[in-house]
Amino acid sequence: LVAVAPAVPKVPIDFALIAYFAFWYLGNYYYNIANKMCLKAAGGKNGYPMTIGVLQLGVGVLYALFLWAAPDARKTPKVTKDDIVKMLPVGFCAMGAHCFSVFALSAGAVSFGQIVKAAEPAFAAVISTFLYGRSISTAKWLCLIPVIGGVILASVKELDFAWAALISACIANLFAAFKGAENKKLMDAPGIKDRIGSVGNQFALTTIISFLFGLPLLILKEGHKWGGFVELAKSNSIVATNLITSGLYFYLYNELATLTIKKTNAVTQSVANTAKRVIVIIGVALVLGESLDPIKLLGCSIGIGGVMLYSLIDKIVYGK
Repeated sequence: LVAVAPAVPKVPIDFALIAYFAFWYLGNYYYNIANKMCLKAAGGKNGYPMTIGVLQLGVGVLYALFLWAAPDARKTPKVTKDDIVKMLPVGFCAMGAHCFSVFALSAGAVSFGQIVKAAEPAFAAVISTFLYGRSISTAKWLCLIPVIGGVILASVKELDFAWAALISACIANLFAAFKGAENKKLMDAPGIKDRIGSVGNQFALTTIISFLFGLPLLILKEGHKWGGFVELAKSNSIVATNLITSGLYFYLYNELATLTIKKTNAVTQSVANTAKRVIVIIGVALVLGESLDPIKLLGCSIGIGGVMLYSLIDKIVYGK
């Protein structure tokens, strides 16, 4: 008798997930390029970074409203007034994270800003432990050493180093860490997921709230320059075009990132995030002609490697 090998079951290819990854990466990549071009054409850190950051959120709001208004595009959420109140902290933190990221990218190189932003887990660890009473393992604390060390090493040889970029990126990390903690608390509230309806609706509502929080800050910080910005946008197509495209890229890649995370496990997410940062840092630096000093690349590698290890260490050490 001839032994017949058991048939190996075919694993279906998830083309939707592949598309999510592809457009998430592309959206993030093109957002960083369009955002930097807009900021540069508008005068950099001395121009209109707050105006650009808030209006990017405004572009996302228009897109979200369009999807709700268009027939059969997306069901509107059934949230209550209390639900909106509970979402306010998430929206405020999302606004802060985005606007301070824009400040950082207006003050220094995109690659440098992305390297500093890779240190977000360090901020999340401190905030979740000391303010939200959540504990993280000793192994994770130790993983923060290469994360912080890599950022410091990359900063040493950064030709476009600016304290404004470093401080703004750190504040953006702080807001992002608070946003993550508040979002977790929000999603634990009974019934709110059902009333929101979908991941897309959740991001749309957060963007609308972020935009509304950003408007008074725009008026306070750069309201006196609004006329100048309008004239600049009318006369300079680089500003106007890249403002709109960067706003759309920002909204779409963030929504796709959320959808991708919903369809994958923790290991896939950490590898995907690591790969995304590497692609954005190197790709954008090449396109925009930013410095890629060997020490900067080494620091970048150590920092991002530390972030990936931070995501996986509990599974490696404790099997959970």
